[in-house]
Amino acid sequence: MNPWITLAIAGLLEVVWAVGLKYSEGFTRLVPSVVTVVTVVISFLMLANAMRALPVGTAYAVWSGIGALGTMIYAAMFFTEPLNLMHGLGVVLIVAGIAALKIA
Repeated sequence: MNPWITLAIAGLLEVVWAVGLKYSEGFTRLVPSVVTVVTVVISFLMLANAMRALPVGTAYAVWSGIGALGTMIYAAMFFTEPLNLMHGLGVVLIVAGIAALKIA
């Protein structure tokens, strides 16, 4: 599989496990806890696989950027966490950084 696609999927799985941490309520709820653990393992394995072909700094930055961006958007939509101008600027900077790393 293309390392960039692998990395993108790993980043999306980071969103799943980050949100799963919230739903697991400190690993006190079984199903969200299992989903969190399984997705974190798969996400790390896919990140490691992508790093076989991509530079470590680029891969990690893109992976964490996708995770941060996706988690923030999910939280704003489903946990009604606030978004303001600074949040929006941060999102733009994350997306611009990911794009720059991909182009480089």
